[in-house]
Amino acid sequence: MELTHVTVRDLLARLGPGNGHVYLPHEFDPQVLTKLLADAYGTPRTLVLDGFTDPTVDESRGAALLAPFGDRAVKIRAWAYGNRWIGTGTARNEEGTELPVLVVAGREVPVSPQVASVEDGEDGEDGEDGDWLRRLAAVHREVPALTRASGTGGGVDWSRRLVEITGWTRPARRPDVDWAEMESRLGTALPGDYKRMVETFGEGAFDGEMQLLQEPWTHPREEGLLTWAGSDQEEAYCWRTVGGDPDRWPVVVRSSDGLDTHFDCGAAELVCRVLLDPHHPYTLARYYGTPWFMPFMPCPDLP
Repeated sequence: MELTHVTVRDLLARLGPGNGHVYLPHEFDPQVLTKLLADAYGTPRTLVLDGFTDPTVDESRGAALLAPFGDRAVKIRAWAYGNRWIGTGTARNEEGTELPVLVVAGREVPVSPQVASVEDGEDGEDGEDGDWLRRLAAVHREVPALTRASGTGGGVDWSRRLVEITGWTRPARRPDVDWAEMESRLGTALPGDYKRMVETFGEGAFDGEMQLLQEPWTHPREEGLLTWAGSDQEEAYCWRTVGGDPDRWPVVVRSSDGLDTHFDCGAAELVCRVLLDPHHPYTLARYYGTPWFMPFMPCPDLP
């Protein structure tokens, strides 16, 4: 059997939505399998290399993927994808033979203590919508629903909240961006929460759909709009560059048919709400059980 993207999708479908793993035939090249998954899910993290497990691996970093193999894992790389962990590499079976493996496990998003303390059924809602609404209610009790978001609006650091809700545990990917040079070229300062998003996450997309631009660009058909993200649905996430304080620029989302929706918040807050609120007009929460970020930059340590 040839390894292709279709083959990998079929294998993942056979493993089902819960926890599962499979030892694959030895003729399957684990490097090819890793690269096919990286094409779909972005840069992986390495959990096990040459039989040694990264000591920082815990439940928030994909430890559940290692449970089926005990101490027999040889090399395992992992991806966070929505409410799932996906892993591949090699492990020894019970007879001691090293074989390629594919493994999946459930993933829960880390939440702040305030969200975790919300009691089940508190808001009188049942089912999936109730779960989301309870999480949102906890967030809304901490700050007004439409606080200004300069990254720390209303006492909330929305950039940090974004790290929490996506379960992002890696070091900053672009800590050395030359913002002074970029802002000089653009002719304007940029909002602080956007800078923190770029420094932290680098190139990639939230929920694999909302692509974070590494440098904003001026909207080609209208002055005063500066685009900082885009989507697979051809939506443009922009700032309306009004006033002298970039941290107070409102967000405008322009749909593919040219309709504008205005939001009195900053970029990081809007991303948080799109990822968490199933009733947001541009929600991704309806389609992914757990918020995540898919990095695009190729992984330099792939064999």
